[in-house]
Amino acid sequence: MKIALIGYGEVGRILAEDLRAQDLVVTACDLKLRSEAGEPMRAHGLEYGVALEASHANAVQGAGLVISAVTASQAVPVAQACAPGLSAGTFFLDFNSASPGAKIRAAEFVDGVGGRYVEGAVMTSLPPYRIKVPLLLGGPEAAALQPMLETLGFSPRVASDKLGIASATKMCRSVMIKGLEAMVIESFTTARAYGVEDAVIASLYETFPGIDWEKQGAYFFQRAIEHGRRRSEEVQEVARTVREVGLVPWSAQGTAERQGWVADLAERGLFGPKSSKAFARSADWRTEADRILVHVQAQADPATAPNNPTKDC
Repeated sequence: MKIALIGYGEVGRILAEDLRAQDLVVTACDLKLRSEAGEPMRAHGLEYGVALEASHANAVQGAGLVISAVTASQAVPVAQACAPGLSAGTFFLDFNSASPGAKIRAAEFVDGVGGRYVEGAVMTSLPPYRIKVPLLLGGPEAAALQPMLETLGFSPRVASDKLGIASATKMCRSVMIKGLEAMVIESFTTARAYGVEDAVIASLYETFPGIDWEKQGAYFFQRAIEHGRRRSEEVQEVARTVREVGLVPWSAQGTAERQGWVADLAERGLFGPKSSKAFARSADWRTEADRILVHVQAQADPATAPNNPTKDC
């Protein structure tokens, strides 16, 4: 069976490695393949024997399973772009962190050409688990896809035969998880500025003794630095999910803005060159907090940092 991966970022490349280890035929498509930014993807594809396509429709032709793993804002456009190349009966697994409404719109394009759309909600960070990451499935075709995914090594569970339930579970979880990342960055950086970070962390240990706050802090900083853009887009979908039930998404919107702000700084070089590892530019969150503080102080008084690489954001 041929499997097509739409999106060849961190998630796509991990899945490609695990699927190719089973000697499966894998193709992939990513918009970055059309530019110099796609060079690491091309190198990875060559190393693992993944056929790379510049066209979505070409990538999915003849595939028995398509996995869409792109940024949240592209979930619907990608489904639309893939539809002309889908064969009748092809499963389309939407891995994207999009709102229930977005999943329903994406399904219309796939189902409209005879494809079998299934929403997938990845319930934790993928790298530690790889293909075995906990995965919720949703939609009328979810139960039919589950055995195939289990054979391929995934760890799926059907949440509902109704579209939107799996993604709603993911979105509500993300209010907490992505929000906690943003809060830790804001809290720890501010504490660092006042010189009270050790006292704050000691207090957190007392209140939540099961969490290693030093380790968790470093992890949260680095995930936001490496993946803040994708996270910001995801939390915009989270905010949309909250709005769909009539609530004002104060927390989610603030989280999206903080994640996007960190992404802006990373893209402008504040934290140094992008790491070749899954994440980590500095193992110490204090180093990254100090870089942020130098930046914000430079905005207040540009003369204090003549080599500051960023603009106000």
